[in-house]
Amino acid sequence: MTQTSENVTWLTQEAYNKLRDELEYLTGPARTEIAAKIAAAREEGDLRENGGYHAAKEEQGKQELRVRQLTQLLENAKVGEAPAADGVVAPGMVVTIAFDGDEDDTLTFLLASREYASSDIETYSPQSPLGSGVTGHSVGEDAEYELPNGKKASVRILKAEPYTG
Repeated sequence: MTQTSENVTWLTQEAYNKLRDELEYLTGPARTEIAAKIAAAREEGDLRENGGYHAAKEEQGKQELRVRQLTQLLENAKVGEAPAADGVVAPGMVVTIAFDGDEDDTLTFLLASREYASSDIETYSPQSPLGSGVTGHSVGEDAEYELPNGKKASVRILKAEPYTG
């Protein structure tokens, strides 16, 4: 998945379907569940000191924020193919890098939006300093990016393969 400056988000069909299903759940059964929690808490009486009511309202707010995020993301989504397996770093790829050319100090990560994040592999956004620094570079090339302290860091791209899930 990648986002361009025109706010278009490129998604695989699988990612699009997953996000659409999440949106359908949040706008259907999840809304019903949270409304029932709020109603039950409201029946307990004084709302000013009702922890269950306030927790349910906070949960509802987070849920509605996610609905807005997903709606915007899917409205601007373009469904396409996974990136080419040509060794050029692009969003949707699993990338292995070596820091400062030290082949023993490596990091493997998925270059993608947080919608792809999983516990299986660390995920870096294409807009992050490291993500933007390696994007467009080929296996074997060195790439430079800016650290939060303003200094530059260099990495060598060891591997770049399309993410297969």
